Amino acid sequence: MSNAIKHHHQKQGTINVRCEDLGEFYQFSVEDDGPGISKKYQEEIFKMFKTLKPRDETEGSGMGLALIKKIVEYYNGEVNIQSQEGEGCTFYFTWPKQVIDK
Repeated sequence: MSNAIKHHHQKQGTINVRCEDLGEFYQFSVEDDGPGISKKYQEEIFKMFKTLKPRDETEGSGMGLALIKKIVEYYNGEVNIQSQEGEGCTFYFTWPKQVIDK
């Protein structure tokens, strides 16, 4: 949600947060009406220290999404993005209903 706020291209925007029961997992989604992310960068944003804007234009380390992906996958969940440039963005992640420590 913080990325949706931080990277929005207008003064006001909309963020929708949802949760769906998928049986053994919950699927959470965070949808915004921001500038979107081009398909060519959708894999890059999950790499450590990667940002789409220069660091002097926005605050951020480029670690947030990479860490989220690592944590979610550690617990057998998945992280996905659905976006087109100029049309907003939706991040999806699944989380097990019962977390078993590894």
